[in-house]
Amino acid sequence: MRGGLGFHARTPWMGMLRQMPESSYLTDVLFLLVAAVLIVPVAQRLRLSPILGYLAAGALIGPYGFAVLADVEGVKTLAEFGIVFLLFMIGLELSVERLRVMSRLVFGLGSVQVLTCGLALGGLALWLGQSASAAILIGAGLALSSTALVLQTLVERGELASRVGRTSLGILLFQDLAVGPLLLLVGMLGEDAASIPLALGLTAMRAAIALAAIFIFGRLLLRPIYRTIASTANPEILSAMTLLIVLGIGWATEQIGISMALGAFLAGMMLAETEYRHHVAADIQPLRAIFLGLFFMTVGMLIDLPYILEHAAIVGLLILGILFVKAALVVLLCRVFRYPWNRSLRIGLLLAQGGEFSFVLFGVGMQLGVLAETTGQLLLAAVTLTMALTPMLAFLGNRLARKVGQDVEPEIEEITEETERLRGHVILAGFGRQGQTVARLLTERGIPYVAMDLDANNVTLWRSQKLPVYYGDASRLDMLRAAGASRALAALIAIDSRQATEHTLAVLRQNFPNLRVVVRAHDYRHGRDLEAAGATAAVSETLEASLQLAGTVLRSIGTSEDSIHDLMEEARRDNYASFSEEIRPLGETKG
Repeated sequence: MRGGLGFHARTPWMGMLRQMPESSYLTDVLFLLVAAVLIVPVAQRLRLSPILGYLAAGALIGPYGFAVLADVEGVKTLAEFGIVFLLFMIGLELSVERLRVMSRLVFGLGSVQVLTCGLALGGLALWLGQSASAAILIGAGLALSSTALVLQTLVERGELASRVGRTSLGILLFQDLAVGPLLLLVGMLGEDAASIPLALGLTAMRAAIALAAIFIFGRLLLRPIYRTIASTANPEILSAMTLLIVLGIGWATEQIGISMALGAFLAGMMLAETEYRHHVAADIQPLRAIFLGLFFMTVGMLIDLPYILEHAAIVGLLILGILFVKAALVVLLCRVFRYPWNRSLRIGLLLAQGGEFSFVLFGVGMQLGVLAETTGQLLLAAVTLTMALTPMLAFLGNRLARKVGQDVEPEIEEITEETERLRGHVILAGFGRQGQTVARLLTERGIPYVAMDLDANNVTLWRSQKLPVYYGDASRLDMLRAAGASRALAALIAIDSRQATEHTLAVLRQNFPNLRVVVRAHDYRHGRDLEAAGATAAVSETLEASLQLAGTVLRSIGTSEDSIHDLMEEARRDNYASFSEEIRPLGETKG
């Protein structure tokens, strides 16, 4: 292997290892993983984004750093699976119905953003002396932002379900949808101008037929296939089926001229319609994290520091131009769509960088001769550095939002606007299984509720179905006031963390003493402590479940329903006191 590891064939298995063919490809991946394990924790210790750690790791071991890995192309294909799995996970969270709900953001604000940024940046390129074809390519490439970096930043900050997160996601989704047509356009820029409209029309028709076939396959066959595989109780086969769907549909879309990542997104949307969505997400999550890390490291390997220093002035001007034009236009467009200044500033700076698909478009353009090699290298350097600045731009957006004197967290404003007319409602702190069950029963009785949860994906799911679920910490007084706690009938605390449960109860009891507060306790003693702290009632999740299980057992051995009902009601009246005693062997009595 590269550099040698100094092993001697003193044992038979070592001799076999020495006779195995060397694999520089495997060595490269090992170096990437070692660099990630060593450098990313250091970045996190310094309170920097893990993305910056991956970028720094790639820059250090890449061909322009210590040249541990001289061939970026060797791992780029593998790393691109990070984008594929990322888009698949996004699709998994966005069913067809949810995409329809987000259509104003995706096809409204998203389409206008791509068009205006593309025209502005392409016009600047034309003014600076680029040919018409090159200017179109430059405008199209720079109009795109980094889906991977922006979403990762939003997840790290817990803002994916906020209005800033949802708006950013809507714009990014349209950008991803536009990649396929843009790739087709780049391929036709060197052809006869008269043939371009006809070719685009035929390709669009072919793509529409293929996409319709994919959706028909998903709706009619996917659920029965998964049901059959699930009946075998073999999780490995189910995971293999998921990979087959992701890569198979990605390959199919790539064959018709649409990006593989968009195919993966469509595959995720199809699986989002099935009951296997959560299992699939759990299977793919580790792969997504690993491949995304590799992707960010390969981006870092493209940072050519000597070349950047040699052309520092040009690269610096390109970076400033890209960031300023995109941020300014996105801010103005958000204002046109009636977003407040604070939210517009945050979205504009969050989407100001170039994107991973810019590399794809510029790479194809250079191969076809549409874009000069020197111009392409300068653009790649500028885009790479704008991507590296994403966490800093997000931080700057928050600071500027504070400067304009408005709340940086728009969820407060959103909850206040949507709940100001509510009276006699119930506040649900936590919207997991128990919170969802209570919400369903309240809805059946016609009782309004307001729910808060800190699981961004969970909130995004229910918000898309127009349920009153908001991203926020229910222990914060400003969130509770925004949810109308002073006008509410009762509150339910159903949070996993004991500490968070107790803190939320303390805030409610101190500031809203007349509010009835029901708390989900972890066990009997915890319930007693919560009642002593002021809870109106505390229900032990484990003991209540045990009680229901005991009733089922008694029913199965022939005990009458009346007897079971009396036993369970007696246990509840005693607040499960008998369950707190030590269980003794049969026949043993208390001393």
